[in-house]
Amino acid sequence: MNDVIFRELGLVPYKEAWELQEELFARIVAVKRHNKHHPEQKRQSDDYLLFCEHPPVYTLGKSGHLSNLLLEKEKLNALGIEYFKINRGGDITFHGPGQLVAYPILDLDHFFKDISRYMRTLEEVIIRSLHDFGIAAGRLRGATGVWLDPDDPLRARKICAMGVRSSRWVTMHGWALNVHTDLAYFNHIIPCGIADKSVTSMEKELGAAPDMQAVKDALKRHFEEAFACRLLEEKAEDEKRH
Repeated sequence: MNDVIFRELGLVPYKEAWELQEELFARIVAVKRHNKHHPEQKRQSDDYLLFCEHPPVYTLGKSGHLSNLLLEKEKLNALGIEYFKINRGGDITFHGPGQLVAYPILDLDHFFKDISRYMRTLEEVIIRSLHDFGIAAGRLRGATGVWLDPDDPLRARKICAMGVRSSRWVTMHGWALNVHTDLAYFNHIIPCGIADKSVTSMEKELGAAPDMQAVKDALKRHFEEAFACRLLEEKAEDEKRH
């Protein structure tokens, strides 16, 4: 069973979390490069799962279109919303308080080297976790993320967006699950570039906001099951040693 280091970052600016992802990603890649060139001195690379929330921010993936952002820069500034073009796949999405964002930074050599399977496994973590709260979720053909009523074109709505980057079989970026997110922010974008589908949250579906810690606990449990791993919470002294 693989061990994955878990970090709870709390409410953190997007740029700070992105820089941390890049740092951990580079650390894993450096170990893999070392092992390739010095097989007699093989080192073990770590795997990470980060949980956080962000202040309001729109992020545009490398294959996205700026036209899906419906606000001018001046209006973004006036509303206190940040904007970043980033190196994950996918189009535009929103992150904000009440949304549980997860960044798995994994060396897929420790799991399975199949990006499609990796994405489907992340989706399965969300689907199983939502089931624990009485929300039936699934997949929409031809789209990533997790959806409600995906087989009904008139009612299909996204509850969890996903976008990842992978290089040398190391992943970064991840999922954004709307727990009790202010959905009004999605009115200023065409979420994921899909104009004819709406966005929802656990709060909207349940009629009340679920306990965020209970949601985190469910996600962690199902992540361990789906990836056959054990999450180890990193203590402050452990972090300093890295």
